[in-house]
Amino acid sequence: MRTKPPYLKHLSLRDGARDGDKFPFTLPFLRELDLAFDSSVTFFVGENGSGKSTLIEAIADLCRLPVSGGGRNELHEAHGPQRESELAPALRASFVRQPRDGYFFRAEFQAHFASLLEQRRADPDFLGDPYARYGGRSLHTRSHGEAFLEILTSWMTPGMILMDEPESALSPQRQLTLLVGIAKLARRGDVQLIVATHSPILLTFPNATILSFDDGELTRVRLQDTAHYQITRGILESPERYWERLLHEQDEDDDED
Repeated sequence: MRTKPPYLKHLSLRDGARDGDKFPFTLPFLRELDLAFDSSVTFFVGENGSGKSTLIEAIADLCRLPVSGGGRNELHEAHGPQRESELAPALRASFVRQPRDGYFFRAEFQAHFASLLEQRRADPDFLGDPYARYGGRSLHTRSHGEAFLEILTSWMTPGMILMDEPESALSPQRQLTLLVGIAKLARRGDVQLIVATHSPILLTFPNATILSFDDGELTRVRLQDTAHYQITRGILESPERYWERLLHEQDEDDDED
C-alpha cells in the first residue's frame, strides 16, 4: 500500500510557459507535463540527458531549497554553478502543504558543499560548529562514500528530501544502508522523498512510484520494466552471452565506419 505524499501533490506546465526551442523546453517530457504524485517515495529513472536533474532542480526551487544542493541554510550560498532553476518559473505546483524543512542532495556538488563547511569553520562570525551535524569533522577527511552517507543520513529527518544520483559514491552495501534509512523515515508519514537514480538496488524500495523519462513523457513503470533492472539482470545472469553480444555490436559499428 502506497503512503500518500504529505507535501507536493501535482506539477504541470503553466499556460503559455513554453519558450520555443530554448532549453529546458526542448526536453520531450515537458510537451504534456501533468504529473500527480501518489506516493511518499518517488523515483525518477531515465538515460542521461532525459531531464531528471532538470525537473528535480525545479522541484527544489519550488520547495525553497537551493538548486545546487543543501538545506535552507544554503539558499544564499554560492557553492554550485546555479542559483535558480530555469524550469521552476514555468511550472505550476500544487501542495498539500509546504514543507517546513528539507534537503536537496546533489552528488555532483558535494565537494563544493564540503568546502563550504570548511569556509564556515574558518569564519569567526559563523556561530556554532558547521561539522556538528556531520560527525564532528570535515567531510574532506572521509572517503567519498563515507562523506556521502554521512550527509544523507544526517538529513534523514521530516520534510521534503530530494536526491540526485545518491548512489554515485555508495557501494551496494551502503546503498542498502541508505534504503533502510529511507524505510524508517517513510514510516513516519511526514516526509516525502523524490530520488533521481540509475541504481536498480534503490529502485527495489517497496511501494514506491517509479517514473520513467525514456519515452519522451513521464510514464509509471514497474521495477522489472526499467532498463536499469533489465541490463543489470541480463549481464549478471549471463555475462558471457552479454559480452558476446556487446562485442558483436561493436564490430558491426566498426565495419560501418
